[in-house]
Amino acid sequence: MPIAKRHAHPADGDSERLRRLVQTFVRGFGLLVTRQTPCGHPVSPSYAHALMILLGRSRAHDRTSQSDLGRVLGIDKSNVTRLCARMEAAGHVVQERQPEDARGRLVRLTSAGTRMARRIERASRERFERVVSGIAPGRRQTLFTSLELLNAAVEALGEEQEKP
Repeated sequence: MPIAKRHAHPADGDSERLRRLVQTFVRGFGLLVTRQTPCGHPVSPSYAHALMILLGRSRAHDRTSQSDLGRVLGIDKSNVTRLCARMEAAGHVVQERQPEDARGRLVRLTSAGTRMARRIERASRERFERVVSGIAPGRRQTLFTSLELLNAAVEALGEEQEKP
């Protein structure tokens, strides 16, 4: 069997093993908890990720629209609208109409949102430092390569689903 064929259709055992391993990671890392981040902050993971994305964008002096934020987070328009409304109500972001498209909304962090995003970012970095320290230095590159391959495969799957 050609190599391409083998990779195109993994054995049932491989896909089942991957499914179990990813599910175990998701559960163990705390990604199913919706009321706090895995690093213990009292906001949902999507809220925390949105704050960190906006923090990165503000550092780069980039403007961020609701639709762009939704695309980066991988959530639909109605969910990103609700998320931005929650963040605005909490005083973490302000939203304003896009000058070039009155239907679109720009989102930016407030000073309170910046402080919260920095705390979450710091806690996230500390948590990942603890995770990495549990992996032997000689094995870390294998992990990083595997995650890059997994992300590329997931991205390709998403692109397939977007095709008409």
